[in-house]
Amino acid sequence: MVRKGLVIIWLVSLLSVTGALFWYNDLIYQLPTPVPDHYRPVSKGTKIDLENKLQFSPDKPVFLHFYNPECPCSRFNKNHFRSLVRQYRHVVDFAVVVMSDQSYTPETIRDKIGVNIPVLFDSSIADKCGVYSTPQAAILDTRQRLYYRGNYNSSRYCTDEKTSYAKIALAGLLNGRSTAAYDDLALKSYGCTLPVCKN
Repeated sequence: MVRKGLVIIWLVSLLSVTGALFWYNDLIYQLPTPVPDHYRPVSKGTKIDLENKLQFSPDKPVFLHFYNPECPCSRFNKNHFRSLVRQYRHVVDFAVVVMSDQSYTPETIRDKIGVNIPVLFDSSIADKCGVYSTPQAAILDTRQRLYYRGNYNSSRYCTDEKTSYAKIALAGLLNGRSTAAYDDLALKSYGCTLPVCKN
């Protein structure tokens, strides 16, 4: 009887600790990513010089996916990003910009994300686009001017269509709108800090 009581106490303690850790992690990823001291904001409409790192079609917008394999938010976002690539790849050029201090090959990144698109390992692109957390999206128009830099969704798992910010921005650009309709949460960075995941 004493042994059964100890097992129950142990299970309740284990469940309590697990629940507390889940709650804490959920709270952490609902807080905005701290703005780095050296951060330099980049305005919408700024020309982003990719220095011919990728050969894009001159008549297609560019969608840059800032990704860190160690970032839980990047992992939660994977299915949503894949769906965007599937839906828009015929009219938009997509690329992944890996933001990590670990070494990866392009093939490993493609396998992790599940799409066959160009992969870049150049953190200077994040500075040029004003990105300081992952996952983030940067959308450039056909003249390589920054149209959108921000979050994918207000939901941690990118399941809320009403706040599918990157998708809303992409649709706005493709429909010729100079601005897209989204709230302040779209532009405030959430997720993992760069280059090390430590939100």
